[in-house]
Amino acid sequence: MTERTSQTAILGAGVMGETLLSGLVRAGRRVDNLLVGEKRGERARELEDRYGVAVVSNVEAAQKSDTLAVVVKPQDMGDLLDEVAPHLRPGQLLVSLAAGVTTAYIESRVPEGVAVVRVMPNTPALVDEGMAAISPGSHCDEWHLAEAEALMASVGKVLRIPERQQDAVTAISGSGPAYIFFVVESMIEAGVHLGLPRATATDLVVQTVVGSGVMLRETGTHPTVLREQVTSPGGTTAAALRELEVHKVRAAFLAAMEAARDRSREFAEGS
Repeated sequence: MTERTSQTAILGAGVMGETLLSGLVRAGRRVDNLLVGEKRGERARELEDRYGVAVVSNVEAAQKSDTLAVVVKPQDMGDLLDEVAPHLRPGQLLVSLAAGVTTAYIESRVPEGVAVVRVMPNTPALVDEGMAAISPGSHCDEWHLAEAEALMASVGKVLRIPERQQDAVTAISGSGPAYIFFVVESMIEAGVHLGLPRATATDLVVQTVVGSGVMLRETGTHPTVLREQVTSPGGTTAAALRELEVHKVRAAFLAAMEAARDRSREFAEGS
């Protein structure tokens, strides 16, 4: 499906931009079919030395590429679109990884016929375990979606969703790693409180979380079933879970994710 693309450019060479570049290279993309748009000279030389990729201006990247992956902060999207829009053409694909920026907003700033795909990635892409949700704009065809899918599949798993679900996705997987890190942090502190050395508590908690995640993914078993398998009647786990219910942890997660969704909506409405 992706043979139509001869050149892909990544605009924005921050952490996520480099993560995508690195993933594409490891996935077998030819370096001579990749460009990076980057204005900072020192950063450009660093990427050229590390990956052997050509680093050019954003304008040159827009002119030479069939697919543009835009990996900038939401507040920088308007200025970048103003810079490259005069050099875009119908049929070109623009893949946006900017949180909260709608396809309608981008389409209003680029020439008619430019295909836009909105992506919500997350930080586990740094270790090729990302979760990305992609949504098509009004000018996308199957090839455009497949190309966006291939880009993000180089650093993790990809789902296609309607754009109206993007705010919920932001709350669940986009912000989700922070919730997990918060839980891990809390469990480590509890371990220290219970008398364990911090290093021991960290090893115990991190491997427990990793192992539990692998169990969920590899077995396909519902988390309720897995939880019940660990919870003996009247046992230690039951005692712990009772405290979590008393403190309304489940309700707190729901409220937290609703707050994240609402904040994402505010960003989208402002774009």
